[in-house]
Amino acid sequence: MLTGWTLFLGIAGATACLPLVFRVLHISVRGWLSMILFAAFIGGIMQWEWNDSHNSSQLPEYLQLSADVIDGLTAIVEGELASDVRVDGDRASFEIQLSSIIVQEVKSPVTSSAIHERIIVQVRLMQEQEQSIAAAWKRGDKLTLSGSLVLPGEARNFGGFDYRNYLRTQYIHWMFKVKGADSVTAVTPQGWERINILRWTDSARQLLGSAVDRLFPEPHAGYMKGLIIGMAKDIDPGTYGQFSQLGLTHILAISGTHVAVYVTSLLMLMSWLRLTRETALTVALFLIPAYVLLSGGSPSVIRAGMMSMIGLYMAKRGLARDGLQIISAAALLMMWWNPYFLLNVSFQLSFLVTAGLMIYMPLINRLFSKWPKALAATASVTVTAQLISFPVTILYFNQFSLLSFAANFLLVSLISAVVLPLGTVAMILSFVWFPFAKVLAWVAIQLNQITFLSVECMNSLPGFVMIWASPSLLWITAYYIILYALLYLLYQRSGGDTPQYCSVGEEDTAPLHRDRQSMSTRTGGTDQGSLTTLGASVAWPEYASAFTARGAGFYTEIKISKAKRWLCGALAIGFVAGLWWAYQPSQPAGTGVVQFLDIGQGDSTLITTPGGKHILVDGGGTINFGGNEASWKTRRDPYEVGAKVVVPLLKKRGIHHLDAVIATHADQDHAGGLQAVLEQIPVRRLMFNGTTSGKEKFDQLLDTAVQRQIPLFAIRQGMTYKPDQETMLHFLSPEPGALPDSSGEIPIYEDQNAASVVFLLEMAGTSMLFTGDMDAVTEQDVLYAIQEGSLADMAAMRPWSSSPISIDVLKAAHHGSKTSTSEAWLQHWNAKAALISAGVNNTYGHPNPEVMKRLEAVGSQIYRTDQMGEVQMRVKNGAVEVRYKLVKDEGPTE
Repeated sequence: MLTGWTLFLGIAGATACLPLVFRVLHISVRGWLSMILFAAFIGGIMQWEWNDSHNSSQLPEYLQLSADVIDGLTAIVEGELASDVRVDGDRASFEIQLSSIIVQEVKSPVTSSAIHERIIVQVRLMQEQEQSIAAAWKRGDKLTLSGSLVLPGEARNFGGFDYRNYLRTQYIHWMFKVKGADSVTAVTPQGWERINILRWTDSARQLLGSAVDRLFPEPHAGYMKGLIIGMAKDIDPGTYGQFSQLGLTHILAISGTHVAVYVTSLLMLMSWLRLTRETALTVALFLIPAYVLLSGGSPSVIRAGMMSMIGLYMAKRGLARDGLQIISAAALLMMWWNPYFLLNVSFQLSFLVTAGLMIYMPLINRLFSKWPKALAATASVTVTAQLISFPVTILYFNQFSLLSFAANFLLVSLISAVVLPLGTVAMILSFVWFPFAKVLAWVAIQLNQITFLSVECMNSLPGFVMIWASPSLLWITAYYIILYALLYLLYQRSGGDTPQYCSVGEEDTAPLHRDRQSMSTRTGGTDQGSLTTLGASVAWPEYASAFTARGAGFYTEIKISKAKRWLCGALAIGFVAGLWWAYQPSQPAGTGVVQFLDIGQGDSTLITTPGGKHILVDGGGTINFGGNEASWKTRRDPYEVGAKVVVPLLKKRGIHHLDAVIATHADQDHAGGLQAVLEQIPVRRLMFNGTTSGKEKFDQLLDTAVQRQIPLFAIRQGMTYKPDQETMLHFLSPEPGALPDSSGEIPIYEDQNAASVVFLLEMAGTSMLFTGDMDAVTEQDVLYAIQEGSLADMAAMRPWSSSPISIDVLKAAHHGSKTSTSEAWLQHWNAKAALISAGVNNTYGHPNPEVMKRLEAVGSQIYRTDQMGEVQMRVKNGAVEVRYKLVKDEGPTE
């Protein structure tokens, strides 16, 4: 969050808040303990700053070239394969530790004694047999590769995913792109170099994955590999998406549940073998790291493994166990090893939910005190986990399903207590007795079918998925504080007329490990094992005086009880109001925003009107230049602009629904991404040019609209659309033509560019012209219609055919192609600014130099997404304020 001088101000503020935190958690810190705590706090910050300042690429220094010059250079690199190899369709990706590099500008290579750089490699496989060649590369192999160095892509949209920054947190600053497996030479290590625990771990994971593949068909195989051994990348994207929408992806990440099942199974096995308690604990302690490695070593499983090891060690030594101290020790050790764990979503969710169960669940338990024990325990865990993970979920994923509580309550126990052990046993038995393992796998498949069907049915119910804009960290902090205070008061009130009190005596910190009898008394008969109320059981001082006094003391008790009820009500109202405030999209009143998204080579524009209406014009799309690709080239989760860029941006900006989606025409680079939009964002109307290209993907888009009961509007010249009082869309093209016949068939029109939907947007006193991919001939037709007075509605508003026109923004047609944006067109509209949406280094050469000259000749200020990233224009009272992602904000433009 902070760096430099602002960091020191943040330290001062955090230090000032520590006494309040200690007060709430009933932690007494005095004398040298407070000094140690403060020194640890400062030490952690200093370690972060030192680590972050030293996290930079060494290549520019050693090659004596700037990063911009290195970007795109061909080179020969040597290094050691430092990760497992991921083969997906026609791509193999992995990481290498550089030892030398030779580029044309450097006569001598940089030796291993000088370079300490890790890079990520992507190999484009040219033949199907190259998949097996790439799969044979193993961690520790010495590689020689020929390819080109590339800077990772940065965020090109406001709030978009920054791949460059993400790789930086992995200490990676460069990508190396290779064409063909024949450009890679791999040498297997010999002698002592063959001793590589991670290499053996990769082989073991691959062996276990193969066993699962033999037992389960798809999509069960990928699902079970993610569930049992943490191979989440093998999960079918459709299945993962269904689970993600219901907040069930934590099941597919190896975490505390898996480690608990593993440790419990080990202890039971050793108990059957009649090993002593000390021996069993020692064996389990040393076998946990093996499980952490086999399961992939994600932050969540490292956390669970470390906590289990600390807990087992303390149990072996007979020491008291305090859950908060154990989880804090695990967090500190992990961040000491790698401070960037703090930025990892898995790390954040794992620690937050685990700590939240310790702190919040004892308060929530009382709410389910009248339920049967088994149901009460499941409900408490589910509700607590959902409430704790909610802010982080909407921060990163911008959606939350109201059915998430029900889904977790119904399915988590089934999956973790039945399917997980069953699948694990089947996988192990497959190496010994395959027929019986197949029987167990069949049972697991039937249970999986129930799970998949339940998830699909829940996701099919409309209206339960809520889209949230990313909240601020201040709001998240307030959420946790208010939630704790509210639950604390509810816990106190639910104790009955004579609440039970518990004193922690002279202890500075209430330990988590309590005996069953005292815990049962404290929580109304519910056994909480090693969990505690963490201060909620400590009586308020006011209550102590109320119960020790008589007469006036009784009056004091009643008065305090009323005050607590009022406080509880105020907190509840504040909590709901805070949720409502965070759910509402923030936009100044009377202000409209036009956001030209950077989606590469294509078009996508989000218009938000002063009245809060949202209109999406096109959705980009991934173009397949090779036609129908061979099946082996198909990737498990191929990149698609709509799903990977447009939809996440809409969700991050809190777009709950789209009032209108306009597909200017059926070309893939304009309409392809709209399929994901219609599937994930509620849409109230779809406007298009009334024709289809006859291609499968656009027909699928129209079918999806019909299935979801989205009204379709065939746009024609002269139509208007008025979403609110300050906004009007005047449609200039296409001209009236063929309409669907009596059979309802939509006419096929191959020249989609000429049939593009063209409209003039008038909003908040400004005017912007959207042109799709119209060509010069269509431009002349529109100008002729204006001059002839065919567009009566527009002519009534402005004398466009008899006086000079000056609009604020012209969106150049067809990405700046030379086939449009003619001189006559530009002279007629006389735009103050022009926007060109084009991809970086696109193969078409857009924008065309002649078009650029024509725009400059009419004096238009030019904005380009290929150079500036996303361009946003905020309009109010006739003024346009422009900002763009990759260059410093320009400020207001008249």
